[in-house]
Formats: sequence, C-alpha cells, structure tokens
Amino acid sequence: MNWGTELWDQYDNLSTHTQKGIDFCEKYTHFIKERCAIETEYAGKLKKLVKNYQPKKKEEEDYQFTHAQGVLGMMKELHDIAGQHELIAENLNAKVVKELQVLMQELKQERKKHLQDGQRLQVELNQQLGLLDKSKRSYEKAFREMEKATENWRRAESDDHLSRAEQNKYKDISVQRSQINDDCKQGYAATLQKTNQYQEQHYTVMMPQVFQQLQEMEEKRVTKLQNFIRECGTIENSVIPIINTCIDGIFNAANSVNPSKDSEMVIDKNKSGFQHPQDIPFEDLSQVTVNGSSSSLNTPKNVPTRSETFRTAGGTVTKKGKQKKGGILGMFSSSKLDDHREDFSNLPPNQQKKKLNKKLDEIKGSISKETSERDGMMKMRDVYIQNPALGDPNSLDKELEENALKLDHLRTEMEKFVTYLAEAEGSTTPNMHRKHRASLASLQSGGNSSTNVSSTDLSSTPIQHNTPTPAIVVDSVDSQHTDRPDSGIDRNSSHTVAREDSFDDALDDEGLPVIGTCIAVYPFEATNEGSICMAQDEHFYILEQDQGDGWTRVRRGNNEEGFVPTSYIECQYS
Repeated sequence: MNWGTELWDQYDNLSTHTQKGIDFCEKYTHFIKERCAIETEYAGKLKKLVKNYQPKKKEEEDYQFTHAQGVLGMMKELHDIAGQHELIAENLNAKVVKELQVLMQELKQERKKHLQDGQRLQVELNQQLGLLDKSKRSYEKAFREMEKATENWRRAESDDHLSRAEQNKYKDISVQRSQINDDCKQGYAATLQKTNQYQEQHYTVMMPQVFQQLQEMEEKRVTKLQNFIRECGTIENSVIPIINTCIDGIFNAANSVNPSKDSEMVIDKNKSGFQHPQDIPFEDLSQVTVNGSSSSLNTPKNVPTRSETFRTAGGTVTKKGKQKKGGILGMFSSSKLDDHREDFSNLPPNQQKKKLNKKLDEIKGSISKETSERDGMMKMRDVYIQNPALGDPNSLDKELEENALKLDHLRTEMEKFVTYLAEAEGSTTPNMHRKHRASLASLQSGGNSSTNVSSTDLSSTPIQHNTPTPAIVVDSVDSQHTDRPDSGIDRNSSHTVAREDSFDDALDDEGLPVIGTCIAVYPFEATNEGSICMAQDEHFYILEQDQGDGWTRVRRGNNEEGFVPTSYIECQYS
C-alpha cells in the first residue's frame, strides 16, 4: 500500500497523523524517563534500608548467630537486587531514552522538510490554477464584448436611419472584438492544457513522492519504536539471571540458619564455668550457747556457711560483711571499675579465657604487622648499603629502633597475657606458659632473620609478671647476637638475661622430634648455659621453634643439642 496513490488527496490528514506519531514517541520517552526515576528511587531506598539495618559496631557480637547471619545474607542479596534495578535504569537511559530523543529530533526535522515540499508543490498548483482562472475570466470578458459588438453591428445593419459609415464602424468593432475573443480563447485553451498537465503531474508524481517520504518516515518511527520496546525487554531479561542468583542466595541464607548451632553459640557466649552452689546447711536454732548471750549457731566445722558458699561461686565480702555479688549471683550485674580490668578477671572463667584469647590474637596480628614492616626496612637498608646512591642506610636506624621498641613491647604484652591465660586455665607452670606461647613462633619462623632483633634499651631488662607463681623471665638477645651486620644494635651493650628454670630443664628432654633443618648464616660463640656454638654454613636439625624469645633449639649431627640465635640461622620447616 502506497500513501501517494491511495491518499493522494489527504495531505492535511497525513500531516496530522505524522505529528501524532511524533507526539506519541515523546510521550513514550517521558514514560521511560519516569520509569527510570522510579527504578533509581526504588534502588536507592532499598540500599538505604539495607544500610540502616546493618549491625552497629556494638552489635557485631550479637550478629554472630546463624539466624542473624541469615538475615544479613538476605539483606546483602537485596542490596545486589537493588543494584540490578539501578542497572536497568542506567541501561534504559543510555539505550532507549537518549535514542528516542535523537529519533524525535530527526523525525521533526524530516517531517518539516517533507511538509514544506508538499506545501511548495501545493502553492505551485494553486498558482497554476490561478493563471487558468485568470485566463478564463479574460476569455469570458472578450466573449461577452464580442457578442455585444456583434449584436450592435446587426442592429446597425437593420437600422435604415444610420449611414453607411456608421454601419461600417459597428462592423469594424464587431470584427475587432471577435479577434480579441479568438486570442483570449486560444490563451485560455493553452493555459487550461498546461494546468491540466501540471495538475496531473502534481497528483501522480510530485505529491506521491512527498507522501511516500512521509510514509517511509512513519514506518521508520514505528520500526524504531518496536526496537525500543524489544530493547526494554532485553534489558529486563539481562538482569533476570543475576536477580535469580540473588534469590537463590536468599534461599541459601535461609538454609544456613541452624537453631542448634545458635543454641550452642549462646552456651559458648554466656557459659560462666562456675560450679553449682553448694547445699545450704541446716541451721538448728536449738543449738544455742548455755548462757544465751550469743546467737551464734553450732555448725559443723567442715560445713561452709551461706556467705562462704557464695564466695566459692566467685563473690567477695567487704569489710562490713556485705556480700559483693560475683560469679553466678553477680553475672547480671557488674561494677564499672571491674569492667576495665586488664586480665578480665571480673568476667566468669569461660568468658575471661575467650577475652584473653581474643587479646592474644590481636597482639599476634600486631606483631606480624610490625615484623613485616621491619623486614621491609631491613631489605631497604640492604639495598642502600649495596648502592649508597639510592639513600643513606643510617637514615633507617631511628625507624628500626622504634620498630624494635614496638616489637619488644608487643612481646612483653604477649608474655603477660599468656600468663593471664595460664592462670585462668588453672595452670601457671612454665611448661604451660610456653605451650600457649608457642603460637607466637609461627609468626616468626621462616621469616626474615631481622624480625627477632630487639631494642637495646628494652632487651637489657628482664620482663617479669606479678603473678602468684615465680616470675617468668623472657629471653632476650644474647650479646653475641649483635654480631650480625644488620642488627642495628651496639656490640658493646650487654643483653644477658637469666633463662627460666623450665627452659633449662627442657634441654635435658630426650627424643624430641625433628621439625625442620637450618643452616648457620653467621658464626656464633656460645657464652650462655644452654646455647651451643656454630660455624658459618653449618647444618643443624630443628627441635623446637623460636617461642618469641629470639632462640631456636637445634641438634648437631653428633646429637649435641642447645639453643642458637634465630637471627643467625636460615630455617626450613618440614
């Protein structure tokens, strides 16, 4: 179907139809824009909702339960779904709205051009019709004048009163009018023929071309609109797999909720570790003193009193005899002064051990961080030594000293909290102390040898803890330890510190398994009891890792055992 042939006389209607088409595109563009705004607003509000319900820092401990983690997992998936709605809005804006706006501009310009062409052709046709009408009016006027002149001439011929000259005059006028009429008639005929030809050309060729261009423009608009609708569906479809994945994540979050595990976590979180209170003894009111002056009861010596029973549950008694709640009776109330105890002794045993273990983990992390920083500075210092043009090696001495002070302080804290943990576990023996401290060795074994160098100021003083058991002394770097070229410690300073008795006794243990091998990087002369000498490039078996005191227990091939500085050897653990 062709508009040019079928709608040859519907110029005005086609102009109105094409304008409505452009208006419809503009209306659809507004719809997509508002839809994008709604999607963006929905995504923003959903993300804000998820953010508002994220756990605060003080609530993080309560969100360790599986049901809370399940809710957090669901909120995370909702946050991702909100992101997909944002993606829909972005893609609609980029791929539909902008393209629609470009299309509308093109359609408006193209329509304007075609309509102007049609108007121009219509004006030209009207002009030709105007010439035809003018020519026709001239012909009609000449014909009427010719008829009038002919009638006058006939009357003059029949009038006997007129002279021959007057009759010839009327005749000449009639002939003249007749000639003018013939000329006008021929002009009218020529104009009519030309007008008919132009009109046929106008309605069969020129205007159909304009209508055909309008039809192509309209079909292009409809095709583009079809593609935009399809593009909307494609954009929606592209996020469906991700949204489905998010929905699967919500189901997985629901499946991860475990009531039994939550119950176990409640026990682990709140278990005090106290024993049940002892039976309350019977108070026999008849057993009073003979003189009746005292109201004290004659209770058996081995039966604890009520206040003693409460004290066994973790409580204390003030000088005035008033019971300060503790243990089972005081687990729901605590003193603000007790909340800040360093060893967490204000907490029940189980909770105290948890807090101490958490504190130890934090200290281990800090030691690992400082050790890594020291390794980096030592490597940089080696580079400066090899190539002085890059920098002055002495410029790092202050930073290395500060790092060593930090490491010594952290190791002191480590020893202190290990002691607290040993006390909380009911054992303060050196062996138990070293057992807990063994985890520190994993942060230092296999690392750069520079990480075990302590500062001069702190290493010269034994580190002791004020505990009921004998003081635990932390080993320091031996004076020979400063022979290492990159130690950064004065050779003349003394670092000899007495070892703990349990460590000396440990040297007598037999049958310790070999956990790795090592090679001496520097020679070492033994000056302390329990240490052994070693030559450069000498191989040893490792029996015990460095426990944070800078010494590693090794064995020679001849079964001679002892301690050597960790920073003087290169370890390989099996």
